[in-house]
Amino acid sequence: MPGIIWLASYPKSGNTWLRAFLANYLQNAQRPLPINDLPFHILGDNMAVHYQQYSGLKPEELTREKIAQLRPQVHKWMAVSRGQDVFVKTHSVIARIDGVPLVTPEATAGAIYVVRNPFDVTISFAHHYQVTLDVAVESLCEEQYFLPAQSGQIEQYLGSWSRHVRSWTEAPGLTRHLMRYEDMKLAPLKAFGALIEFLGLPKEMDRLKRAIRFSDFDELKKQEKATRFVESRPDGKTPFFRDGRSGQWREVLTEAQVNRLVEAHRPTLIAMGYLTPDGQFTL
Repeated sequence: MPGIIWLASYPKSGNTWLRAFLANYLQNAQRPLPINDLPFHILGDNMAVHYQQYSGLKPEELTREKIAQLRPQVHKWMAVSRGQDVFVKTHSVIARIDGVPLVTPEATAGAIYVVRNPFDVTISFAHHYQVTLDVAVESLCEEQYFLPAQSGQIEQYLGSWSRHVRSWTEAPGLTRHLMRYEDMKLAPLKAFGALIEFLGLPKEMDRLKRAIRFSDFDELKKQEKATRFVESRPDGKTPFFRDGRSGQWREVLTEAQVNRLVEAHRPTLIAMGYLTPDGQFTL
């Protein structure tokens, strides 16, 4: 029975990079696949069109309650839509709304979870959603945070950064593979090679190197500049692929902002290797 392999992450943590790599690898592309073709290769459970197509409802009729009712049916439809396991992007925390799970267990075959340190996430989050750094910090610390609906996308329940990470990395019975954004940057061949092994796909070194090259930050940024990315902000105020560096938080965040994030997320920061037990940053 086919099922969903979730490509899960907190927003601005490398999900699009992961999707671009997988699309290029699975298609064994000989030239970089267009970034605007990603939705054809990998579905997204945040896209309103899937709930509209399944239910026949208009966008304004897709309330939080109605989406909660539809979600299990949409997920089960996605799971069998291609006759084999299907990759589906999600930013949802593993939780429930009105008693209905945001990640449908019966439709799930496994998950790939990408984690990125919350200090750099804060900066990317602020730029992408056009909020201040202080607002972004508090959003990452809010246990019940909902990302508002945007053009073509439904409202998404994230929770705090820590709650999100732990919901995916500690979910009982979930077959999963954990990737750190920073490891993907530092040692892509090792990080993406381990992913291919987890998925049980043929590990062909030339194909692996090519998919890494075709999905690297510079290539994605170049494509966005040439064609505009369909997932960019509709107002065009900020590029989707902005910087991509690790450790930029040291140049941007204030001491108070860093301390707030550490206070809220210390156990998870330690568990993910971003902070030592004695409070030293590792990157």
